[in-house]
Parts: sequence; structure tokens; C-alpha cells
Amino acid sequence: MSGLRSKGFRPVAVRLVLLASVCLFPAATNVAEAQTSQQHKTVHRKATRKKASHGHVQSAKKVAARHSASRAKKTHTAQYLPGGIIQSILVKGNSRIETGTVLSYMVVQPGDSFNKNGLNRSLKTLYATGLFRDITIERQGSTLVVNLVENPVVDKIVFEGNHSLKDNDILKEVDLKPRAVFSSQTVASDRQKILNLYAKHARYGATVTPQIIRLSNNRVDVVFRINEARQTLVKKIAFVGNKSFSESALSSVISSKETAWYRFFSSADEYNPERMRYDAELLRRYYLHNGFVDFKLIDATGELSPDHKTFYITFTIKEGPRYRLGKIDVRSDVHGVTKKMLKKHIELFKNQYYDGTAIQNNANDMQEWLQESGHPFALVRTEIARNPEKKIVNLLYDVVQGPRVYVERIDINGNTVTRDPVIRRNLPMAEGDAYTPYDRKYAKLGLKDLGYFKTVTIDQTQGSAPDKANLAVNVTEKPTGEFSLGGGYSTDVGVLGNLGLKQHNLLGTGLDAGFSGTVAYYEKQADLSITDPNFLGRNFVAGADIYYMQNNYQTYQSYNEDQYGLSLRLGYAFNRYLSQSWTYSLVNRKVGNAMPGRRYCSYDPQGCLDDTPSIYVQDAAGWSLLSQLSTTVTYDRRDNRVNPRSGYVLRATGDFAGLGGNTKYLRGKFSAAYYIPLDSITASHDWTIQLKSGVGYMGDWSSSGHRSIIDNFYLGGDSLRGFLQGGVGPRSGHYRGSGANCSNGWCPGAGQEDLLGGRFMYTASAQLNFPFPFGDKLGMSGRGFIDAGSLTGVRVKRLHTSASQDGKDYTPITGNTYTPRVAGGLGLSWRSPFGLVNIDGAVPIHKERGDRLYPIRFGFGQQF
Repeated sequence: MSGLRSKGFRPVAVRLVLLASVCLFPAATNVAEAQTSQQHKTVHRKATRKKASHGHVQSAKKVAARHSASRAKKTHTAQYLPGGIIQSILVKGNSRIETGTVLSYMVVQPGDSFNKNGLNRSLKTLYATGLFRDITIERQGSTLVVNLVENPVVDKIVFEGNHSLKDNDILKEVDLKPRAVFSSQTVASDRQKILNLYAKHARYGATVTPQIIRLSNNRVDVVFRINEARQTLVKKIAFVGNKSFSESALSSVISSKETAWYRFFSSADEYNPERMRYDAELLRRYYLHNGFVDFKLIDATGELSPDHKTFYITFTIKEGPRYRLGKIDVRSDVHGVTKKMLKKHIELFKNQYYDGTAIQNNANDMQEWLQESGHPFALVRTEIARNPEKKIVNLLYDVVQGPRVYVERIDINGNTVTRDPVIRRNLPMAEGDAYTPYDRKYAKLGLKDLGYFKTVTIDQTQGSAPDKANLAVNVTEKPTGEFSLGGGYSTDVGVLGNLGLKQHNLLGTGLDAGFSGTVAYYEKQADLSITDPNFLGRNFVAGADIYYMQNNYQTYQSYNEDQYGLSLRLGYAFNRYLSQSWTYSLVNRKVGNAMPGRRYCSYDPQGCLDDTPSIYVQDAAGWSLLSQLSTTVTYDRRDNRVNPRSGYVLRATGDFAGLGGNTKYLRGKFSAAYYIPLDSITASHDWTIQLKSGVGYMGDWSSSGHRSIIDNFYLGGDSLRGFLQGGVGPRSGHYRGSGANCSNGWCPGAGQEDLLGGRFMYTASAQLNFPFPFGDKLGMSGRGFIDAGSLTGVRVKRLHTSASQDGKDYTPITGNTYTPRVAGGLGLSWRSPFGLVNIDGAVPIHKERGDRLYPIRFGFGQQF
């Protein structure tokens, strides 16, 4: 500044010069930038003209393709000019879908800016609804215009060419439904689901072709044309790496089977990947069951043949060495539980082959015993230590204290008829009780055994604290009433009809009440009963019966029988397996019409007979009073008491007659049944083997007691199918000889042949329950059986078997033998529209002369 001043410049002039430079410099800069921009625009226009000129020589196909791509891009991209506020949204093209519905799916709304991100999100949201085939969004001034093309509505879905699968079976799999919005993506997905469904039925060559038929009003019919193709069956099953077991032995273990002509009733020869996984588990269990602790399944493959008609299955396995059990020990950390207490519950022994299934079952039994013995939280775990050199496994049962869990709340859901207290009293636990997994298991079994519910599930959730659990018992009611009818014809009672009316859950209280009656030409019977399974609110089952019966056995016996009386019943359970019941019966009985009758000669061409009863029936004629106390002890380990598939049941019954009345005897019966599921062989729950046996004996404890033939054991009917009820065992015979009262070698004084029953009876039965093809859909199941048994031991008031002493009353007894009678046959159960139909047909394999046969048994009923 001093320099400027020296040349005569004033400070004011300096300020003016600086001000001018600040103002003029930006203006000069803007002019330069404008010139540069204009040059750039000129260059851009030249490049554009050059590019356009180049485009003229491109093929029309490429131009069309580029144009099409541009249109496609516009379909999925919001077209807009940036900046500004959306004043309104105009929706076009919607005829079925309300404008408000469209606007509700939009991300942007009036008042928002024309933002690229928001508009694209709105476009994607609208597409995601599946309601529209095409969508464009564009800007017209301050208005956002949404152009829509709606997807059509499905009018009908039709399946053509499906024979092995019903329309309803396929409809359950597909997502497309009538009156739903059509989309090509859903059709493609449903096509694949149909193919997967056919693959599950071993039809891997099936093809599905969707066809769309467009109708008016934007509607379509969807037709799936199906070519089912032949089933792709398993032609060969091979095993690689097996040394200890043959291919045939391993083939019997798995559920998949090679195709054969006789497998037309089975689906085991159909290739199914899920079944292969199940087979892999069956192989693992089989090897562990037989001592191969190190067994591994390396691979399981199914290879389709080149012609797509058959599959080849290969299991590659590594067996490893076979182990035996070495030391078996017990360790307990539970107070009050000692080794000595548990060792007596060990069911395995040293040097036996290792069996993983038996070890786990033994541990479960020990744990269950501990929990029932006052240690509800005790857990039994198994530990093994391999010794590959000696090929032994040391086993340790480790008893530890599990986490303490108590029931905080139990909710009952789904019971529309059965009252809550009825369900709660059948649970093994109540609110506040200790809770274990076994309680949950047996709670479910106990409710199923009631027979009131189709399904039972028990869900567990966390309570208000870590040691508390809430349980939800979910049930689905089923009909508990029965209306049964039966009819038929037999040579013993003639044309007959049965009527039964029962309610196993009367008004939801759990009371079992019923009436049953039989009316026939030769028989009348009525029975009224009621049972309370929770008598006095305690663990008692109490009931009463009042009944009347009249049998006129005139077709094959010469007497009738009348009975009327009452019985009182009381039962209780010691635990979930063991129970006992008591019954007191007071019955007035009569054997009538046992007087000598006329003499006729049409029975046998060799002589004449009277139509009178035998002398044994005449001795039993008249009234008798039975006062009897009976008890039955039952040990039941079946998985289901209504429809058992596995387990066993043992039952012993004793009858003592003589608490008053004039009939005095002792009678004992024992029966057993064992059920074997065939799931591992048939891959089905519908195959079961049922084995039954029984034995009974009765004796008189006083010589002064009245011996009536109606108290004896009788064999036949349900206890020995193929034979008449009572048609096996001792019977009065006819004497062929000479005498004053005899004609042509026959002595008519002996009377008719009467079935007398006996003292000792035994029975045995083997039955295979099996399904019919498509039987689950038709409600049909079958059974094949072989029954055997015999009845012996004459029990009458007095024997008349001495020809020299009894004179005209001499009557020999036949059929009194231990020789078993055997019959085999088939049975059918059908849940028809008018009720449950049961038909059993049996043919005798071995019988004795004089045995009465009954080849067909028939009955039907209805549940409500």
C-alpha cells in the first residue's frame, strides 16, 4: 500500500479496482463454460447422427429385438421425470379389482415426490400380489398413471387322463383353485407338484401338459392333460459289502421288494425314495440288533433303467466286527437308588451278542420302574465302551437325576361332547404333579383307550418358570354311540335278527349304557346295562345288568332254556397294566320241555326214535337258582385296547357258585392274546398277526349241588369258527343193539342227541389281519385264520352209560375226546354306507363224527 501511495494512488481508488475484479471474473468464467458446453453439444449431435447412420444398416430382426427389449424394460420400470410432487394417482385397466385395493398396495401416495426408488417398489409390490399380468407406471404432469392388465379368474380345473389317482387326490396337492386368480407361475408350480405326486406312486414316466382355455369376462379353464405311464417298479435290489448276512436275509429286513407277479396287492415293489430312507434305518437297526456296533450305510442309490420302466436299488454297507457284551454295570447318582435295586431289573447277560434295541428297551423299563417307585425325575442312560481287539462292549446303565418339571396348567381343547372332568380323570397327572415324558406317553394312550376320540395330541409349552410346564390336550371327538343290526339264518335258532343300542359316553359323562336284544324263531334275549367308569369319583368301575333270555333249541336239542336275573359289577386298576373286576350274579334258570314225547320213524330208515330229550336233559329239567361271585384279573400291555396292533394281554377268571342258591361249582378260565405288527416287512400298519389261546376247567365242590348242563363250557361259534356254538364236545348218543324196546337194532328209549357241554376246554387261534387293495378308501379289511380247540369231560347229574344197569335209559356219550378240531377260513370287515359288515367263512380241517358245523357267520351294524 505504501508503494501505491508513492505513485499518487489514493486508498479509495484501490478499493474500486478490487471490487471490479471480483465482480467481472465470475462473469467471464460463465461465458467460457457456455462456449465449452456448446462445443460438447455439437460433438454429441455429430456422434448421434453417426450412430443413427450406422443403425440404418442393421438387420430388421435386430431392430425388432431391441424394440421388444425396450418395451419389456418399460413394463418393469417406472417411467417418470424427476422432480415435483405427486398430486394424484390415476388407476386404469382394473375391472374386477377395486381402485382402493390397488392404491393400498402402492408404496408412493399423493404428496410424495416422483422418486425412482418409491415408484419401482410400488411396481414390484403390485406384481407380487399375483393379480396382474402387466403393469406400467408413467407420469402425466403431476399425475401418476398406473396402467393395469388383470390376470384372469379360474373358472374350472379339469384333470384328464388320470386313472390311478382320483381328481380329489390331485386337487389336494395343487395351489390353483376355482375362483382363484390365474397366474402362469402357479400353473407351472402345480404341474411339477402333480409330477411329484405321480413319482410317489412310482410313475416316473408320467407327463403333465397344462392347457388354458380362455372364456368371456376374463375367465379361464385350466386343463391338466395327464399321461400316467406305467409304474416304475423295482427290478433288482443289491447289497454291497455284506459278509455276515446273505442278500435274501437283508432283503427280508427292508420294506422295498423286487417286483413279482404275486405282489399285485402290495406297493412294496414301487420305487419310493422315502421308503429307501426307511429301509436304510431298518438295516441300521437290524445290524445293531445283531451286534454290529460299527455298522455304517455308505450309500443307498436308486438307478432308473434306460427305458424308464424299472429301478435298480443298491445298498452299500460296511458291517464292521460283531461285538458281544462284556461287563454290565450300574451307576446311580439318585438318592435312595442303589445298584442292588437295579441289577435285578437287568434283562441282558454277559457274552450275548450286542443288541441295541434290547439295551434301550431295558433302560426304558428300568426308568419307568424308577418313576413309578417314587423317583419321578430319574433318568436311565446307557453308555458303551468298545474293545475292538476283544470284540466286546462294556455296558453301563447310568441313573441320574433329571430336571424337575411340574405341571402348572392343563388345557383341554376340542371336546364338544365329552366333559372336561371325564378327560382329566383319565390323565396320569394333574396340575401340580411331577411331569415326565412317560406321563405324556401314557396320557395319550389312556385317552385313546376310552374310544371317544379320533385323534389325541398333547402339546407341551414352557410355564411361568423353567421348572413348570403347561400341557394342551387336543382331542377330536368321534361317534360313541352304536346302533347295530344283525341278521341271518341258522339251523339252531332259524331266522334271526339282532338289535343293539349303546352309548359309550352318555351325555359326555363317560357312562356306558346300552340295550341289546335278539329275536329269532327259537330264541329271545334282552339285556339292559349301565357302567360308571369313575364310581363315587374314585378308581372304581361299577355297573349293573338286568337281563332275560329264552332259548328254544328245538332244531338240534330237545329242551328250552329260560333265564332272568341281575348282576352287579365292580372293578379297579392297580396300575396302568394290571386290573381286577368282581361280579355278583343272581339268576333264576329253567330247563323246560324235557318230557317224553311221541315216537316217530322218519329220523333214520333203520329204526324209530322218540322226539324226546335225552335222559341227561331230563335229569337237568326244572328251575335252579344261581348265586355266583366271579373275579377277573387282567394284565394288559397292548398298544391300543380298541384296535391293538402290538403287545399282549393275559386274563384269568374264577367263578364261585354257592353263595346261596342250589348250584355249587368252581370254574376257572385263562386266556392270552399276543399281537405282532408286520410294519418292518410290509411297510404298512394294516398287517398284524394275532395269536390267541385259552383254557378252562370247572369242578363241583359239593355233591348236593344241582348240576345243570347250562353251566358247562360250550365250544364253537366265535371261539371255534366253522363250528356251531356248542357244536363241539360231549353229546348224548343213540344205542344200536337189541332188546324188548328196540327195533331193527335201534333202542329209541335213548331219546334225541343233545349237546351236553363239558368240564375242560382249550382253544388256540392264529389270525393274519391284512388290508385289501384300495381298502382304506373303501373301508374294507380282511383276515385269514386258523382256529383249533376241543371240549371234553362229561358233567351231568348222573351217567347212564351202563347198558346192563340202566336198561331203557341207557344212553352212551360221544364226542368226549381231547382230539382238537381245526378249521381255517377268511373274514371280511366292511364299513359300508349302512354300517359295519362282518363276514367270516370257515371250512373244517379236522372234525369228529357228530360235530355240528356252521360255515358262514354274518352281521352288520351302524355307528352314530
